[in-house]
Amino acid sequence: MVSKNQEKLIKIFNSGILFKYFSLFKLPMVLITGMKIIKANQQTCITSVRYKYLNKNPFRSTYFAVLGMAAELSTGVLAMISLGQQASGIAFIITRMKSEFHKKARGRTTFKCEEGKKISKAIRQVEVMNEPMTVSVTSLGRDDDGELVASFEFEWSFKKREK
Repeated sequence: MVSKNQEKLIKIFNSGILFKYFSLFKLPMVLITGMKIIKANQQTCITSVRYKYLNKNPFRSTYFAVLGMAAELSTGVLAMISLGQQASGIAFIITRMKSEFHKKARGRTTFKCEEGKKISKAIRQVEVMNEPMTVSVTSLGRDDDGELVASFEFEWSFKKREK
């Protein structure tokens, strides 16, 4: 079941212009790097970033930190959508990250995370048990030919805010 808040977030994330406006105030680096959300729903988020002047490194590929931002966005959007249904305040932050780079990112790199259910389950447990919870999720980045460029694993920590 999707709440009104979740529907609103999904609409923002799936609209190019609404997402740019959202990014202006909440995620300005998204605008600077030209990151895009291709698709977002409760289960899956697909983001992309291209190799361009502001994103490059001296080795003629996309800077690893820019790839990390696009990968993190694909997991963070799923957390924001899952939290959109919560009436109580839950804070979330990345506590660990692991990455592997398989080839140079020279064009568009598209990241996909399909672990929205895993994130939602962790958030439900925080609500029920009133204890902090961590969850590890993976985002895979592929080039236009479908070849694996990079893989990222993020550990998200969720806990109820103190009142």
